[in-house]
Amino acid sequence: MSNSQRIIAHFDLDAFFVSVECLNDPSLKGKPLIVGGRERGVVAACSYEARKYGIHSAMPMKTALRLCPHVTVVKGSRGEYSRYSRWVTEIIAAKAPLFEKASIDEFYLDLTGMEKYFNPYQWTIDLRQEIIDKTGLPISFGLAGNKMVAKIATDEAKPNGYLYIAFGREKDFLAPLKVNKIPGVGEHMYQALRDLGIDTIEHLAAQPVELLENRFGKYGGDLWNKAHGIHNGEVVPYHEAKSISTENTFEENILDTDRLLTELVGMTERVAYELRQDNKMAGCIAVKIRYPDFETTSRQTTIAYTFYDDELIPKAKDLFHKLYRKGQGVRLLGVRLSELTDEAVQTNLFSNVEKKNELYKAIDDVKNRFGSNSLTKATRRRKN
Repeated sequence: MSNSQRIIAHFDLDAFFVSVECLNDPSLKGKPLIVGGRERGVVAACSYEARKYGIHSAMPMKTALRLCPHVTVVKGSRGEYSRYSRWVTEIIAAKAPLFEKASIDEFYLDLTGMEKYFNPYQWTIDLRQEIIDKTGLPISFGLAGNKMVAKIATDEAKPNGYLYIAFGREKDFLAPLKVNKIPGVGEHMYQALRDLGIDTIEHLAAQPVELLENRFGKYGGDLWNKAHGIHNGEVVPYHEAKSISTENTFEENILDTDRLLTELVGMTERVAYELRQDNKMAGCIAVKIRYPDFETTSRQTTIAYTFYDDELIPKAKDLFHKLYRKGQGVRLLGVRLSELTDEAVQTNLFSNVEKKNELYKAIDDVKNRFGSNSLTKATRRRKN
């Protein structure tokens, strides 16, 4: 084993949304199952039993129901997915020297150097078993010398298995696989390669790099490297993102509950706007109150990941009502969003949010152009 050789594990929770639903309702196990929204929505996730009928994620729900009329459809529970994802993250964080959370259900671990002390393969097997034992979720992993090969190995190991690709065996492992097994090769690129007579990774690796670069530009050279098992992507260390917060210290103590709630709504709007600008979602919201004697209290609650004002404001109001001591003046009021993540797309796939996203994008465009206070909720301009 050379000093420069890396050891990368890729973990992927199998059919994550479906697995969570089956844990919460065991009667769903073994059935063709779809997690998704209304009939006009799309399939967020589906069980392996449903896949046998040709159903896949992101498929229009109408198409899925036509392919398998007796399929069971569940709406999905974002809060539960967030909770299980955090649970798995905590287990990995307690053991792995360096890891990257690539998405709500996918992790890369850099185990380079661990071979000096123990067997990284056995260590990874043990970690997988610990995740299964504690959470009940099926999870697969691939272990290899780089992120790409490890990810492809995970896909080949599914469902609920694992695969180790020894150093120097990357090309042999990749050779028989279809070129669309390479991450990033979508339908359009797959068809373009097939038009050139390239169907397997072995065929791709046999092409002169110049031919691929002439046809696909810089991406052609990248494809050639990937076909040879070469990938230099780093495991980006996972850090809990910092919180976004705002506070307001009033010139005079405020006793008017309606005014305090109006302030609270405005502050929540501002932090939610910041969140969307950073393309993040929050999994926790907190409200802070300071009284005239400087006694400071705060309360927080875990929430389903969101960056929408209309989902955050009711939570903030609820916390305020639980926290506020009626009849007392308030010197300072604050709102904080934490447990930030960029898992926005995945946690929202099962919701019919396209129109909502368009609405918030339009609102934010106005704010970006005319200032963040140019559009506000009606409750900020009048008493509740």
